[in-house]
Amino acid sequence: MALTKSIIRLISGLGIGFTALFAIIAGGIPLTALCLIIVILGSKEYTKILKNKGFLPSYKIIIISSLMFAFLAYFGRIDLLPLAFTLSTFMAFMWVLFRGKQPYIANVATTITGFVYCGWFPLHLLLLRDIGCCEPVYNGFIKQNVSMEGALYCVLMLLAVILTDSFCYFVGVQFGKHKLAEIISPNKTIEGSIGGSAMCILFCFVFGYFMQLPWYHSLVLGILIAAFAQIGDLCESMIKRDAGVKDSSDIIPGHGGFLDRTDSYILTIPVVYYYLQFFVQNNFLDLLKGLF
Repeated sequence: MALTKSIIRLISGLGIGFTALFAIIAGGIPLTALCLIIVILGSKEYTKILKNKGFLPSYKIIIISSLMFAFLAYFGRIDLLPLAFTLSTFMAFMWVLFRGKQPYIANVATTITGFVYCGWFPLHLLLLRDIGCCEPVYNGFIKQNVSMEGALYCVLMLLAVILTDSFCYFVGVQFGKHKLAEIISPNKTIEGSIGGSAMCILFCFVFGYFMQLPWYHSLVLGILIAAFAQIGDLCESMIKRDAGVKDSSDIIPGHGGFLDRTDSYILTIPVVYYYLQFFVQNNFLDLLKGLF
């Protein structure tokens, strides 16, 4: 039975991994479609988890907001994202004002948190994929010029997170003695965290070398990915533990739900995007000088 579960877990994990890799390399519509599937299913899991706490976030508002974010990101209209974020917040208040039930304040807050956590953060992957791309060109809805530089950054992040998670688990099982966050996630250890972080940084050095990325950028990326992959994991564990839920769902055989499988990426994606955008693609000091 245990062997069968392991095989199912391996097969489903490989299926998800290769699907994600194909979508990242293809970019454009395939990646947008994959992101929206994950966002829609993850948002459904999020609202279900919150109901266990007696909160009633609006699944519809979360999805509408996420669709707006995805549409604008796909067409490169980053300038309109603050407007979309503001409209989404207004919708959360209006929904509770005219259709909501008690607890009103908590329902507004959990709806806003929902489209930030389940939509806004992970959909930065579309922006990350377009890093290094010139002005986008479209044939109807089909994006013509997709950047392979952005694809490589996405692959770097994808593999670095996998290695972080894997070595955190392996080192933790073999050598772990000191708890990292006992109340939130009792199985995680400081030793495991250090082991996963070290492997992540080493991998970023190697991958960055072949991308001709300066060593200091590889170092910072390794530190950021290792840190926020683990923080993201702990944040989802915090939400589930507070709601008294073990897994976000059982939709993925052997893995649980989509939030369980993507929690390490939710915070990592925007952090990596903003670092690359402001410190690698542009000189942050020059940007600051432009403000003064």
